[in-house]
Amino acid sequence: MKQRRLIYLISTGLLTLLMLMSAGMYVFNHDMVSDTFTKLGYPTYIIYPLAFAKVLGLIAIWTKKSSALKEWAYAGFFFDFILALSAHIAVNDGEYIPAAIALVLLFTSYFSEIHLNKED
Repeated sequence: MKQRRLIYLISTGLLTLLMLMSAGMYVFNHDMVSDTFTKLGYPTYIIYPLAFAKVLGLIAIWTKKSSALKEWAYAGFFFDFILALSAHIAVNDGEYIPAAIALVLLFTSYFSEIHLNKED
């Protein structure tokens, strides 16, 4: 139990740091992120809403208010990471590693939380 809780806390904490750094870059380095989004073929008008959604998703994951909302947050992060990973691979810019790491952290956080909830 303690080991699974530790795995959950570490993976979710690292995922949180990654998402906060990403959202911060979206807001504070908008020009650089805009260039990257353009190269990847994504519209730049989604940068600020995506940063906001990442913060809201983290809040949903860390709170215990609604399990359905938490599931939606995990699903939203999953689609975000899959799209980022596939876009970076498609343009062959070599920047796919953060998205791959984020996917691993997401799966680890999600499945360790499921096991924690079954033990309760």
